[in-house]
Amino acid sequence: PARHVAQPPRRKEPRSPAFLPACATMALVIDQTKGAFQKQDNIFIGSKKIVQKKVGLRESRYVKQVGLGIKTPQAAINGAYVDKKCPFTGNVTIRGRLLSGTVKTTKMDRTIIIRRDYLHYIRKYHRYEKRHKTLPAHCSPCFRVNPGDQVLVGQCRPLSKTVRFNVLKVSKAAGSDKKGFSKF
Repeated sequence: PARHVAQPPRRKEPRSPAFLPACATMALVIDQTKGAFQKQDNIFIGSKKIVQKKVGLRESRYVKQVGLGIKTPQAAINGAYVDKKCPFTGNVTIRGRLLSGTVKTTKMDRTIIIRRDYLHYIRKYHRYEKRHKTLPAHCSPCFRVNPGDQVLVGQCRPLSKTVRFNVLKVSKAAGSDKKGFSKF
């Protein structure tokens, strides 16, 4: 009897965009790097208007104004990312406090640690001492943040166990001192 030799499994070739349905072509515009299908909640990608005509990125992207005199970044308007916790493209409202600080670490995925320096008055000695607090904040992919940058964060609803703030504005750092007390 002839022996059967096992064949390696065939790999499916990705189809070209011309053969894909309209909802799949919308997915090509968005970065699909996660395990789950990435789409914005406020955009319905199965409408018949999209099937009949090709819709550009500008018409298929949900972007909003945060208010408080903060401009929406061009990377949020023209970007292809999906972030439901982004204050410009997601389901998060900024309310409460606006704080500023220096970026300490950017090692987490879409979360940064901010160092806030302040002075505490000691009544007995009539002097001040330097103190600091760290604050985790969600950083949208529309911002490119490095340690040492100055950021403005706004308070929002709890996004995770520790994160209650969202990055609104980034101004690049002049110097690169990580731990130094930058205010004084």
